[in-house]
Amino acid sequence: MSIPPADHQDRPELRKTIDEMVESGFTGVTLRVHDERGEWVGSAGVRELGETAKPPTDGHVRIGSNTKTFTATVMLRLVAEGAVGLDTPVADHLTGFGLDPKITARMLLQHTSGVFNFTGEYYEDGTFAPGIPATTAGREWVDGRFRTYRPEELARLALSKPARFEPGTDWSYSNTNYVLARLLIEKVTGRSLAEEMRRLILEPLGLSGTVLPETDPEIPEPHAHAYYRYEDAGQEQTVDVTRQNPSWISTGGDMISTTRDLHTFISALMSGKLLPPALLAEMCEPHPKAGYGLGVFVQQAGEGGGTVITHNGGMAGHAALMYSTPDGTRTLTAALNYVDDTTMSMAAAFQKATQRLVEEVFGGDRPR
Repeated sequence: MSIPPADHQDRPELRKTIDEMVESGFTGVTLRVHDERGEWVGSAGVRELGETAKPPTDGHVRIGSNTKTFTATVMLRLVAEGAVGLDTPVADHLTGFGLDPKITARMLLQHTSGVFNFTGEYYEDGTFAPGIPATTAGREWVDGRFRTYRPEELARLALSKPARFEPGTDWSYSNTNYVLARLLIEKVTGRSLAEEMRRLILEPLGLSGTVLPETDPEIPEPHAHAYYRYEDAGQEQTVDVTRQNPSWISTGGDMISTTRDLHTFISALMSGKLLPPALLAEMCEPHPKAGYGLGVFVQQAGEGGGTVITHNGGMAGHAALMYSTPDGTRTLTAALNYVDDTTMSMAAAFQKATQRLVEEVFGGDRPR
């Protein structure tokens, strides 16, 4: 089916939603929707503070934890190829880390390993255990944003801390799981994750706008800008943090992509073009505590809506949304830019905006 050009589509409800997102505090929003009405792409806000140009409709954005879905797909492809077992102990391959021998690749992908989160742990009693210095936030993060961290360094720091629970007995989101997944992929293949990502996903799908930057602080043009706000000596400072070394988050969220590439990826993944049916089904089997499968969340799209497969991500003033129906025929991808801060003051607006978008595109009473 041919998709009508975006400028032929009249979707005032989508235009209104992204305009309201900018009014709620986002500096820039780009939205891409594919459904039975075709494709709609629009942007609102500004590309850069102090300027008037809108964000580019196919600009690059740091996608944060959407990186996890790409990484999980690589791992599952390797499972399909017989390079690694989903339920084989990770310690069989990653020696020297002191990993609990009960931790499997499946537990890494589903966040059921219990390993400490190197970006810090929030506990049920409200206490917080800090991780690496880069995530202490404030001026310390701004000043240290070009430091290089090695994945092994992040893993060892996390594994030096007490585990949250016995492997497989609970669920807790931990970026460490995906750094360990990266190290496992590299160990069993003898190649870098970037090489395997290109071989298994990026090149077959033609994702020319998707990058694994590793330690490179640059983001390809075009792109909107990201900002961070902090207080220094009683004065509020707002800094452009578009350029940063993303090794501090590593495979927890370091990738760069576009709304077009995110659409192509999630649509191909859900329609069965990347994984065998049995592994795709396992990927989308949610854990009962959080609705998390293997690198994806499985959610309901509001009242009367169906199931959506999703992962979102945020990274210091950049964020990306990625949603699809389970068959890949309807997708929503978005790039968001904002002024981040220590208190994550945009978090409530982020949650409200994503819920509104999902209900608009996937909800049961949406316009046809």
